[in-house]
Amino acid sequence: MIYPEPLKKGSRIAITAFSSGIADRQEKRFIEIQRTLTERGYEVVIGDCLKGNHKHVSASKEKRANELMSFLTDDSIDAIAPPWGGELAIEILPLLNFKKIENSKPKWIFGFSDVSTVTSVISSVVGWVTVHSSNLMDIIDTNTDPLMASTLNYLEQKVGTSFSQRASDKHTRSWPDISVDPLAAVVGDKTTEWKWLNKPEGSELVTGRLIGGCWDTLIHLFETPFLSLSKLKSKYPDDGLILYLENVEMSPCDVVRAIHSMEFRGVFEAIDGLVLGRSFAIDSNDDSALTYLEVLQEHLGNKSIPIMYDVDIGHVPPNLTLMNGSFAQFTIVNKQGEVTQWLK
Repeated sequence: MIYPEPLKKGSRIAITAFSSGIADRQEKRFIEIQRTLTERGYEVVIGDCLKGNHKHVSASKEKRANELMSFLTDDSIDAIAPPWGGELAIEILPLLNFKKIENSKPKWIFGFSDVSTVTSVISSVVGWVTVHSSNLMDIIDTNTDPLMASTLNYLEQKVGTSFSQRASDKHTRSWPDISVDPLAAVVGDKTTEWKWLNKPEGSELVTGRLIGGCWDTLIHLFETPFLSLSKLKSKYPDDGLILYLENVEMSPCDVVRAIHSMEFRGVFEAIDGLVLGRSFAIDSNDDSALTYLEVLQEHLGNKSIPIMYDVDIGHVPPNLTLMNGSFAQFTIVNKQGEVTQWLK
């Protein structure tokens, strides 16, 4: 895997929406995000495809793809960050010129949700290490949660080093209203506990190269030219491959279909471990309806790979910083979860 240069004072961060843009009511928050970045010593470059959210997107797919390509191939840029995800990042993938990207200076690309539709593909096709983390609009210097407050620190680390993150103490399903309070930060209100669905025999850990993101979108990319897990694993046959996913909107029945789709495409033969974030979708109050946990137990509990769930990944914050392509080790000891990543 190819690691971008560590961020430092003077690094240039380009901001453009892959999917949803920023509404007028969120402008004050964005100003605070810019301040957070500039006070850290970064130079902020603002793209044209950032404001607005007409029919779910900031601009046409052609404009969004062209602007992203311009930043990806600009060797003066050190990182690219959309404000957040959205719904339709998938439509810019066929418009990207991966050969040109491959011949450009590697850049950090970070965020979660629909951002991972792009980051996972860049890592899979081009070989750059990309990042699943808190979204840019969440990275405010008023954060007190250790995971969210440390996101940019990890992008400043050098190749050959490692870093560890422990499970959050608290998580939450409630996002602050940043249009009312531009400095608002996420505050956890529920106790976090990472759990084993399939615990490895005689072990408390799972190791491998990381790849993953939003389950709702990546399910459409598995074993296509955009995200071939089998090819990625073949590059690192001795390391193993950990797929991490988080569910946003899929109902339990949708998740059943997603798991079967993964089986049909050979995903479970290509991975050595599965790490699942907390599900943002709410189970039905109908006692006769399937629940998310029941689906995991019935349709993943029989897999011959280690599987962990309720991890700090995705739309139920806070978020770990996970580097696609890094070598990672997840553990749960005495109900305490931890992940260590080696930048190699």
